[in-house]
Amino acid sequence: MSDDLDSATAQAVLRRHAADATLMAGGAAAILLQLADPRVAAGVARHSRFRDRPLDRLVGTHAYLTALVFGDDRDIRHVSRIVDARHARVRGAGEHPHRPAYDARDADAQRWVAATLLAVALELEERLTGSPLDTATADALVRGYAPIAARLQGAPAGWPETRAEFDAWWADRVGALRVGADARSVARDLLMGVGLPPMLVPVMVPVRLVTAALLPPALRAAYGIRWTPRIRRAAHGWLVTIALLRRIVPAQVRAIPTRASLRRVRRRSRYAGH
Repeated sequence: MSDDLDSATAQAVLRRHAADATLMAGGAAAILLQLADPRVAAGVARHSRFRDRPLDRLVGTHAYLTALVFGDDRDIRHVSRIVDARHARVRGAGEHPHRPAYDARDADAQRWVAATLLAVALELEERLTGSPLDTATADALVRGYAPIAARLQGAPAGWPETRAEFDAWWADRVGALRVGADARSVARDLLMGVGLPPMLVPVMVPVRLVTAALLPPALRAAYGIRWTPRIRRAAHGWLVTIALLRRIVPAQVRAIPTRASLRRVRRRSRYAGH
């Protein structure tokens, strides 16, 4: 007998998962994983205003994901066109020996970015609940993340169907990552809060701790992130705090940022349509 959820239940699982703002705690870890692919790091270092306006990437990524999960066809087409237009300008011929050729519209690179979001989300779900996700739920989330790349140039081909397939694919990809100078430079600015409003800079203290906890040990070391017993305890304390807040704060309150993001997307997609 198959453990797969029916489509309606799988969609409900994905929406409940995607609406939860606590998943934003893994945003920086996902970005560092993305940057560990030299193609992504080169594109961000050369073309992105990430250092000047780091919140724009968070808001933009959240808007895109929100539209894919909660939006209608018009919303999805709108955000896909925006992302596609931005990606069209991000390409390079690999003129530097330490900077490979890159193209933000490359299908494999887009699948990698989508995979980092999924991997961190799965890790956070299990850390915050304190137990592994059941197979049917995890498989539904793996399939639910497929459109992140497929709606651009990623195409469904090559995306795993199950958690087991994803974990095997992920282990192979992580083992081949290489943290270069571009990645370390962008990561340093991100984790120090460069470009953030002064009032938000203190928030980066727990962000740095949670990010360190979510990264694979080899990548954490490659980025030069210290991981002493004291830092490990502090990171664990923040994860416990987030888990406690997740249990105390009602789901509808945790979904407020997602609802606000959907309203912005819908307003802009309707305006663009007119």
